[in-house]
Amino acid sequence: MHKTSYLVIIIYILFSFEGECQDLHLKIYGETEAETAIIDSLQYLKKHNDFVSIKSEVDSLQNRLFKIGYIENNIKEIIKINDSSFHSRLSLKRKFNTIYIHYNNSVTDKSTLSLISDNVFDNYFELEFYTIGDALNQINSIITQKGYPFSKLYLSDIIVNNKQKLTANLVIETKEKQRTINSIEIKGYEKFPRSYLKHYLKIKPNQTFNLDRVRNRTKLLNDLNFANQIKSPEVLFSKDSTTLYLYLEKAKSNNFDGFLGFGTNEETNNLEFDGYLNLNLTNNLNFGETFKLLYKSDENDQKTFKTDITLPYLFKSPVGIDLQLQIFKKDSSFTTVNQFTKLHYQINSKHKIFAGIVNSESNNLLNQNTSASIIDYKTSYYSFAYEYLNPQNTSRLFPIKSRLYLESNFGTRKLTNESQKQSQFTIDAFKIFNLNLKNSIYTRVNSSILNSDTYLENELFRFGGITSIRGFEENSLFSSLYGLINTEYRYQLSNSIYIHSITDVAYFENKVSNTKEKLFGYGFGFGLLTKAGLFRFNYANGKLENQKFRLSNSKIHISLTTNF
Repeated sequence: MHKTSYLVIIIYILFSFEGECQDLHLKIYGETEAETAIIDSLQYLKKHNDFVSIKSEVDSLQNRLFKIGYIENNIKEIIKINDSSFHSRLSLKRKFNTIYIHYNNSVTDKSTLSLISDNVFDNYFELEFYTIGDALNQINSIITQKGYPFSKLYLSDIIVNNKQKLTANLVIETKEKQRTINSIEIKGYEKFPRSYLKHYLKIKPNQTFNLDRVRNRTKLLNDLNFANQIKSPEVLFSKDSTTLYLYLEKAKSNNFDGFLGFGTNEETNNLEFDGYLNLNLTNNLNFGETFKLLYKSDENDQKTFKTDITLPYLFKSPVGIDLQLQIFKKDSSFTTVNQFTKLHYQINSKHKIFAGIVNSESNNLLNQNTSASIIDYKTSYYSFAYEYLNPQNTSRLFPIKSRLYLESNFGTRKLTNESQKQSQFTIDAFKIFNLNLKNSIYTRVNSSILNSDTYLENELFRFGGITSIRGFEENSLFSSLYGLINTEYRYQLSNSIYIHSITDVAYFENKVSNTKEKLFGYGFGFGLLTKAGLFRFNYANGKLENQKFRLSNSKIHISLTTNF
């Protein structure tokens, strides 16, 4: 008896639960088959759990019909057909495709309205009905950009006139005066160079307040290597002033870079070492300045000393200055001293242009001039350059996504008894193609050309090594024209480790020795981000076009870049 009672109770509960959870079906009709087809095209929800959901869906459909022009639609009925079916009937009535909106031309100008409508007249404009929401939002955004963040905008007196046209009045309420940025407060990194606010971010006091523009411009702070934005900007509105607050922190922007290379000398078969030290100090004086120092010595008994100073936004102007001194010594053959002074103008965060003067002087060190191609000379060039820099802040391993540098120099080379017109052109560009989060391809193009009637050995370009074509000795190749392509396929094992291939191709001409060569470099490497910095290892083998591969031509390069 008890078992039978329990069974009855269980069956009752199961069937009751099923009844309470059954789906309710909704079908909505129009007054005509055409209206029903329009309703069905809006793809309303037909299955529901309860009557409240059905009523909400009918109301939602009414609202969607209103937005596409059926502003007179109304619900005729919602009736229950049976326990699981409900029918509703809507009357759509007329559809209005166009609305004629009257405006006050002393408050809103025609140029603003022309951005949202092709038909703007002296006191009204036309809109397609379904675009009303987006159009009003766009007008409101334009008004906000003009310094009225608390303005109100809406349509009033929406009627159908005697000509059966839908008309309305545009109402814009700006109850306060135009807002401007009265002051800018920096929190966290109070000594941040304020010239960067005015010329880099292009935000300054007495500027018309536009919050969207401020947010977009302050994101550029993360492109600076010496400062980061730690919090979105905030604004304090008072009755008579507007104060902008920026939250910044000073970043580690100094770095020390060096590498050690070694290979076998083909003549002595002895192991030889080469390397360089590269020091880069940035913003230590809180001025945004940069100081670079490079010293390089290689197995060809060549020494390079280079120092570079960049001072941005001199005297709070948009113009900065670059100063450079470079000394190169080739064993006991010659020395060359290059000096340049360039002014630069930062167009925006990614683009910069340069103009200046480059002077060079080379001296023959040989006691007896055994080479007619090494002669004392002086050159003076007018220099023009352009730089594009595109960072990618999301990657610690590869913080720069692409770079383009173009430079042209025009001037005169002076010898003891003659002078000669010359020109130089240089391009250096690279780009990282991110295939996905782990795979990427790095491609670099570097080329320089010297145009002259005659050429000297001590004025030729020098390339080769880890920063140009890998697998060759540092600065072992002299040319009057060269072009090279570096490629790497990179695979990130983690956020701090990557491995890569090396495929380098180069072509160069030497007008002094009348030679032309094609060069190839192949190898592999890896990078490891440690607490000390980025450690890189490269193994590459270089060869000429008609030369067989030899392991003795291989070069191993090790470098460490430390930020502090």
